[in-house]
Amino acid sequence: MRDVSRSESRMGRTWGLAGFLVVLVAALGAWAEPPASKLPGRKPDSREPWGAFLGKAAHDAIGREYRLQHPSNTVILDTNLSTIVERGSLGDPERLSKFVRLLRPDITDTRALVLFEIKPDGEESRGEGREQVGRYLAALNEAVEPDKKLTGGTGFEGSLFLEFENGGALWRLSWRTPEPGVTLYRWSYRRKKPNASWKERTAQKEEELPGEEVEQRGELAEQAIRAAYEGGERPKGFQGQVYLPADCR
Repeated sequence: MRDVSRSESRMGRTWGLAGFLVVLVAALGAWAEPPASKLPGRKPDSREPWGAFLGKAAHDAIGREYRLQHPSNTVILDTNLSTIVERGSLGDPERLSKFVRLLRPDITDTRALVLFEIKPDGEESRGEGREQVGRYLAALNEAVEPDKKLTGGTGFEGSLFLEFENGGALWRLSWRTPEPGVTLYRWSYRRKKPNASWKERTAQKEEELPGEEVEQRGELAEQAIRAAYEGGERPKGFQGQVYLPADCR
């Protein structure tokens, strides 16, 4: 009976450890995946909330803008830590444990040795971003060479505007980096004002983006921003203009 009890005790400890590892891997997978990362395009039967869809659009636009502003740097967007270390020639990716190598910072600049995590503008999201940045830096800086340690980036901010028709609804995507590595974004809205220029309309009262606007124009907004950065044609149904940060200066 003693042998059976010892065997059962060992088996219990083994299953307990296995359960812990499964939970840990699942949690790391959740940290590694940015909001709405599985949204290549809004489908009519999509179960993702519209807010998550606009989150994807914001991540895409802000990442592209950082890359545009640093054309000589190696800027890696939404990529796992193992690939970042390898592509950036920062050190040995094998030094990363298997539990952290799949974590994915939103923006990593391997020349400036900084990274950013993009979050909606809010205290809870800001705290989550701070924790993720700390986790990324701790993992990366264990694997990189001593002279290639990374830090949280600073001073990254900007905005872009979407105008729907002449004097139609004006949307603004703005972002700021209030603490190292944490970039917060916000969508806002200005009501219709026919025949007024978009620059005149930026002085209008800024409001929260209405839910019906998001549902009606969310997919067009994402497509229009992507086309503006890529120099492509306007998406079908979009009769307005996109004003990128370079146009707003």
